[in-house]
Amino acid sequence: MFFTNFVISFIVSSFTIGVIMLIKRVFQKQLSAKWQYNLWFLLLMALTLPFLPSDLINFGNHFNSPDVNQSYGIRTSTTVTGDETAGNNANWMEDFTLSVQRSSPEFLNSFLAGIWISGMIIFAVLAIHAWLKLKSIKCTTSQLRNKEVLILFDQCKQHLNISGQLIVGESSQVKSPMTFGLLKTYIVLPEHFDEWLSMEDIKYIFLHELNHYKYKDITTNYLMVIFQILYWFNPFVWFAFREMKLDREIACDIAVLHSLDEDCYAKYGNTIINYVDRSSQLRNFTLANQLNGSKEQIKKRIQRIASFTKESKLLKLKSIAIFMLVGVLVSTQIPLVSVMANDNNRYDFNGERATYEDLSNYFNEYEGSFVLYDRKADQYHIYNEDQSTLRVSPNSTYKIYSGLFGLESNVITSENSTLKWNGKQYRFDSWNTDQNLATAMTNSVTWYFQELDERMQLDTIKKNLKEIGYGNYDVSGGIEQFWIESSLKISPVEQVQLLEDFYTNQFGFKEKNVQAIKDALLLEDKDGVRLSGKTGTGNVNGRNINGWFIGYVETGENTYFFATSLQNEDNSSGSKAAEITLSILKDKGIY
Repeated sequence: MFFTNFVISFIVSSFTIGVIMLIKRVFQKQLSAKWQYNLWFLLLMALTLPFLPSDLINFGNHFNSPDVNQSYGIRTSTTVTGDETAGNNANWMEDFTLSVQRSSPEFLNSFLAGIWISGMIIFAVLAIHAWLKLKSIKCTTSQLRNKEVLILFDQCKQHLNISGQLIVGESSQVKSPMTFGLLKTYIVLPEHFDEWLSMEDIKYIFLHELNHYKYKDITTNYLMVIFQILYWFNPFVWFAFREMKLDREIACDIAVLHSLDEDCYAKYGNTIINYVDRSSQLRNFTLANQLNGSKEQIKKRIQRIASFTKESKLLKLKSIAIFMLVGVLVSTQIPLVSVMANDNNRYDFNGERATYEDLSNYFNEYEGSFVLYDRKADQYHIYNEDQSTLRVSPNSTYKIYSGLFGLESNVITSENSTLKWNGKQYRFDSWNTDQNLATAMTNSVTWYFQELDERMQLDTIKKNLKEIGYGNYDVSGGIEQFWIESSLKISPVEQVQLLEDFYTNQFGFKEKNVQAIKDALLLEDKDGVRLSGKTGTGNVNGRNINGWFIGYVETGENTYFFATSLQNEDNSSGSKAAEITLSILKDKGIY
């Protein structure tokens, strides 16, 4: 979901920037210039997190997402609909479902995605324009012919232990020395620079630009541009990168000073100041490192140069310790990103004792999954591994547990489970009368189970769902809607596991209550082979987009638990899921 990723990226980027700025302010005197700059690389790492594949940062079920209403932005109302073939004498394969009318969050997703992509396109075009400007500078750059300057350049490279091949030249298109180029690195100075710069000034310039090359600042420029394109909507990122560039220049200045004698510090500062007047209308080359900058930046750099002292080993140790502290703080976001990115909508199934089969010929145009658990063999048979762990709305299959919770809470009893009809006229005649647990389950009478939930209240329901491990156990969609194409979601694998736990009463519920639900779920009994189950259909804006059939087959010698889930833009009904399931079970010789 784009909205979720948008929120994640904004939170992660803003939090990391806030932490770095706070640490820089609090520990300013305990951080060397180099490590103040290095802190920003933690931001680059944090900016990457929301775009990593979820498998790389998946923490499974070790972390639970906060109780967030996953149906945000949804306005719902319900009307009763059914298949056109549904009649008064309904059988268990007919669909009784509520149509959820909603203004879908897909519109919000599409709208935000459109704005984000449009912004990226605009800033990508600007980045390409910046790259073309550098290409133009490259074309107008002529290699230096002054042998004295070239010898000085080689001496500076040797002084910094740089062995790579660099092209040093001059161009009429630059006002300030700059370094750029990934494959071929160029150090370009203003045209005729040797006519007004002393050899000492040129030496300082070379040392500055070569330090940029040594510390891979050109690559960092490209990374910053990429993240500016991705995070163009976050002003904090733009502010952070401006501060990062300033810290980089200061770190580069300090690196140069470390290689100079003390009496050269002021001269190096004056070399930088000389460019302020000469490049008052400085052009900003995003993908290049420039000696000069804005007057505000130059002022801060000169202040650091003026106050420079050799950094002690203790300061370096403190800087590393602070960097590691910030690294830990940033890493605490990884579980948050994992949980939010997954939106708790996928079950972490280890796949042990699972055989994956190709049953696509049964599903045809439907997206979906089939999960079968052979209790005797303790073996899963799964079609569509990805879909089998995807959580979707349970719809009417939830009624199994609604009825069980109602019995356990004494809202109804196995002896007396009748609820009075609410008087509302429904399309299905079987709904327009008093109901007990058996009739309500057989005819999938939604109002019956909604009343059970209302009498139990959400807190109790959520507690029960959490105790049995029901999907994401999210009831934030509201007492009447949370299980009908809303916040509560569960995967086919979980449906099967829950059915097996229910069948063997691993929950420790009263046996008579479990048996009452089993009796209500019985669909057919053929020669001692019993089929029990429940269908479910998710209807949104008049379209059946989600179909379920879950249950179990008792053969006398073995019990098989199954769950079939279908998703499609339309016609994904419980009856279709049941039809597919029965075909598979028949061909497997189970039912």
